[in-house]
Amino acid sequence: MSQILNAAIAVIGVNIGKNSFHVVSHDERGAIVLRQKWSRGQVEARFANMPPCLIGMEACVGAHHLSRKGHDARLIPTRYVRPYSKGQKNDFRDAEAIAEAVQRPTMKFVATKTADQLDLQALHRVRERLVSQRTGIINQIRAFLLERGIAVRQGQRSLRAELPRILATPPDVLSPGMVRVIEGLAADWRWLDERIEGLSREIEELASGTPDANGS
Repeated sequence: MSQILNAAIAVIGVNIGKNSFHVVSHDERGAIVLRQKWSRGQVEARFANMPPCLIGMEACVGAHHLSRKGHDARLIPTRYVRPYSKGQKNDFRDAEAIAEAVQRPTMKFVATKTADQLDLQALHRVRERLVSQRTGIINQIRAFLLERGIAVRQGQRSLRAELPRILATPPDVLSPGMVRVIEGLAADWRWLDERIEGLSREIEELASGTPDANGS
């Protein structure tokens, strides 16, 4: 029975979830021949046991890995799937919409990323998060100082240059407790600087041999 069913499958729409995937398959005439929920662990084995077919997935977390597992797998931007959704949103309807969208001749697809491209993208994302954390620390230091009437010119360099003098301020201006708080924040700032610089070097090295890897 499963062999007959596999032979009838021409197109598969996969709605990727965290732990389970909803799958809708069409035959060559466009009729639905399969509607199932698969666990994450089942997906690759199921794909491996199917004859070559067209597989559509939204371009989301995990899709690039699956799209390299054989078949004619294509990744679709989420915004291009929505027009094909029918009725109230649910996981199977989303899978059906993906199966419809992947067959459109004018559909725009996202290129599957290589492992190196995914590595580079990950480095960019981690660096972006750390830069955001560093900005938050700098803003927090400035806010604590302003609450005690100490203003510093804008810019990281100005604050970095002024901190040693500020931390030596008499205790009636900046209490010993606040000095300890700001020293701790400054230590976090230095650690983030080192991490960001290290990531920047990794990005430059990997990007030199990895084209078009900083996309989504």
